[in-house]
Amino acid sequence: MQSPQEYLRGRGAQLNTSNPFLKASYETGDTEGLDEPWEHPAKTQVFMEHPKNILNPIKSPDVPGDFSLNPYQGCEHGCIYCYARNSHQYAGFSAGLDFESKIVVKVNAAQRLEETFRRKNWKPSPIMFSGNTDCYQPLERKYEITRQCLEVFDKFSHPVGLITKNSLIERDIDILQRLASRGLVHVRLTVTTLNEELRRNMEPRTASGRKRMETVRRLTEAGIPTGVMLGPIIPGLNQHETPDILQACADAGAVNAGYTYIRLNGAVGEIFENWIRKVYPDRAEKVLGQIKQAHGGQLNDSRFGTRMKGEGELAEGFSRFFKLLHKKIFADRSMPAYNLEAFRLPEDGQLSLF
Repeated sequence: MQSPQEYLRGRGAQLNTSNPFLKASYETGDTEGLDEPWEHPAKTQVFMEHPKNILNPIKSPDVPGDFSLNPYQGCEHGCIYCYARNSHQYAGFSAGLDFESKIVVKVNAAQRLEETFRRKNWKPSPIMFSGNTDCYQPLERKYEITRQCLEVFDKFSHPVGLITKNSLIERDIDILQRLASRGLVHVRLTVTTLNEELRRNMEPRTASGRKRMETVRRLTEAGIPTGVMLGPIIPGLNQHETPDILQACADAGAVNAGYTYIRLNGAVGEIFENWIRKVYPDRAEKVLGQIKQAHGGQLNDSRFGTRMKGEGELAEGFSRFFKLLHKKIFADRSMPAYNLEAFRLPEDGQLSLF
């Protein structure tokens, strides 16, 4: 494993955990002697993929909607707590540094999406971008896979939802406005902290909290229904910021807010514990202990119904607190319903070439 003395600036994970699906394992070399952290073996690598299907059925009762769409596998944002890290293991990578440095780009996503919409038995139902990894992560600026897919949603008048923590979504306000005018889009910005030092340590390649507030404002001013997601709530790190975050989001124009409570499933537990003992050693035991309190004594909780909100006095007390705050701050606001009647096949009847 990577030398514990060397902290990799610009990355969340500080090591590559073993992959339970591989018979062999490898070590990342020591970074001693390197002047710039970007020359570390965790420098971003891109892998092109041409999937046969682009939609993933949502089987969890904790997550709304029927399908998710992920243009990218892996995520350069590097959020230390990300539950999606474990999914990278199915591709033969590690949930650690690999997850944020070896990114799979699904280059034919828009074409596959259009093929799906043209099936005779297709019934329109809201599809959620970023059910796993962020659709507006840094590589989207170059590849524009998310924008290409949004053009397909617009072309077919199909409902879509997006959740992101990157202000790059502002680039696509033109398409989102067209979708919003027909009741076809919901947007949510994930806001984890307004503390810039914590943000840089915990999710190093994301937009700042201030920038996310600006993005919420610009989206709502453009007539695009925008809510926020506080997630994850981490006791001892960002939980105390909840009132300030909710008020800032409401002041920026958000129509509602939700939250998820942290759980450290699979390899994420090892990755998070390694990180917090390096970055916040004075708080590590308290934070890890409170996470366990919210999940029956474990860092992880995979049970439907409790895994996203936690249980016990700590988590349940926060739930009551959040509901009271939300009722007060977001009074008389709500996310509009999706329009499920607008779907149509384009008059040309031909599949676009991407």
